Amino acid sequence: MVLPMGLEAVVSEIEEKGRREAERIITEAEAEVKQILTAAQARAEEIKLAVGDEVQERTSSILNQEVSSAGLLVKRELLNTQKQLLDQVYNATLATVAAHQEDVHKKVLKDLLKNAAKDVREGVVHCNKRDMPAVKEILANLKTLKGLAPGDAVDIEGGIIVESSDGGLKIDYSYRTFLDREWESGLGDVSEILFG
Repeated sequence: MVLPMGLEAVVSEIEEKGRREAERIITEAEAEVKQILTAAQARAEEIKLAVGDEVQERTSSILNQEVSSAGLLVKRELLNTQKQLLDQVYNATLATVAAHQEDVHKKVLKDLLKNAAKDVREGVVHCNKRDMPAVKEILANLKTLKGLAPGDAVDIEGGIIVESSDGGLKIDYSYRTFLDREWESGLGDVSEILFG
């Protein structure tokens, strides 16, 4: 179909306007898409940085917790080892005292019995099986101890345990009791010597 000249110019002008309008819309759309993509990329970078910081914080927190846990574990192991060493020293000391010669034990028993007799005039003296003959001999030979009688053998490393006849008083002069008293008062010094 052939259009008259005037109409052809109008159609051509409408087509030109439509083409320019389409180009403008495409240009604006491309600009808007570019702006959206730039904003999205900026937001993605923000998120990436935030996640990186959070990961760093969490990693640091986890590492700090692990270091603290490891420190506590090491400290606990050190304290357990120190306690084991102190127990060994204590047991070795008690064994050394208990292993003295018979004449040493006999002299100690005599002194302990004299001290006990000051508080218990009448009673029973218990000692370990090894020291029973010495205790019987000392009680038989010292008149100041006439109110005390040999009792049963008990499971102690050395020393004596004296009970009054009425059961109201019990004096523990066992080696372990003496060592415990000294051990408690000197434990700080022993720890300092052993562990600095």
